[in-house]
Amino acid sequence: MAIKTIEACCVTSTTKKRQQISFDDASGLITAVNDCYLPKEKIDFFFDDDHLLFAGMGDIHIHAREDFSGLNTYKEDFHSASCAALNGGVVHVADMPNNPVAPIDDESYLTKLSLTKNSSIPFLLYAGIGPETRPLSFNVPYKVYMGPSIGELYFQNNSQLDEVLKYYQNEFISFHCEDPEILEQHKKADSHFTRRPVSAEIMATDFALSLIKKYHLKGKLCHYSAGAGLLAIKKAKAQGLMVTCEVTPQHLYFSEEDIAEMPASEQVLFQMNPPIRRREDAQLLLAALKAGDIDYLATDHAPHSCEEKKAGMSGLPGLDTYVPFVSWLLIDQGVSAFVIAKVCSENPGEFLNGFLYSLNQKSDLYKKWGRGLGFLKPEYSASFTIINLKKPIMIELEMIKSKAQWSPFLHKSFPGSLACLFVHGKKAL
Repeated sequence: MAIKTIEACCVTSTTKKRQQISFDDASGLITAVNDCYLPKEKIDFFFDDDHLLFAGMGDIHIHAREDFSGLNTYKEDFHSASCAALNGGVVHVADMPNNPVAPIDDESYLTKLSLTKNSSIPFLLYAGIGPETRPLSFNVPYKVYMGPSIGELYFQNNSQLDEVLKYYQNEFISFHCEDPEILEQHKKADSHFTRRPVSAEIMATDFALSLIKKYHLKGKLCHYSAGAGLLAIKKAKAQGLMVTCEVTPQHLYFSEEDIAEMPASEQVLFQMNPPIRRREDAQLLLAALKAGDIDYLATDHAPHSCEEKKAGMSGLPGLDTYVPFVSWLLIDQGVSAFVIAKVCSENPGEFLNGFLYSLNQKSDLYKKWGRGLGFLKPEYSASFTIINLKKPIMIELEMIKSKAQWSPFLHKSFPGSLACLFVHGKKAL
């Protein structure tokens, strides 16, 4: 056992101050968090006030694309997704279930989970919900696609979804909110924006909230893009519904107007479900993030190649650029560091930690993580994301670790960058 100490300006959702964090580099767990008392020469890792240290950041919505079939590992696999995550300052992720062989029962879930064993970061897996599925025998998060997206795991109409969710009462379910009937009505429209109109997301939001209430679900609305739907979510929270929501970097940074100004060859690269919306939506989402009404910054990392994108595939990669984007929020957009700690570290950590006990009964992959990730407290994982606020970065292709080998942020400059990353007591970058 060797106790190491790191000193930096440490940020949680309630505090921001210089502290010294001690951790056991053998167990990988934090042993103490103190105000500064050791002299600098006694500190193993020292970061000046140009840096902010957060509990290791997590992305709870990615598509690593690996399953037992191996059909999509040319896009990404658990190892390459780990590399992209670490490159972006992310120390844990949650992977979506829309695979060729979807994890929809105990056997398929545990088989997919076994594929993550050589990953350098923990992967939490969502189980899929489809027209014929039932809950697993142990506690996991679920994902439901209310309408068609990438993959075959979705519902044709709302009554079909209602009929299945009665079996999932009290479960943690994440919703892709796009109403299938509205999508069907608009499928021949002349652009991706109009084929998947904002009304589809608003309608699906209302229905998802009604299902959360009806079946006492712990609900999460994924990659939320419709500014007009935020009021319904806020109202539902005020009424005591257990509902949270995500926002992606691309829905905050880009707008339909921005895309319209790009060359046609680039416009197709920005296609995703739900689409990037109008500038007004991005502004409303940013305001909601600042106000604490959005719970997670999640990338919806979808590692399709440029060739697939040009053929009409939806989805954008985002793991490699997580921390540079966070610096844009902090420095250029004035998002509070306390909010960043909440939506990038603590809430994602709490999401993962809620399933650790159950998964520990089924797999050895989670046993070493102590009380979990996302918090600067003793007995939690010594995983830290450290941002240099004074070192700008421009995103270039050679920086990308994802197999996708492109990014919507290519040639974009961000005001800060990843300075250092610790994963479970070990310096990773």
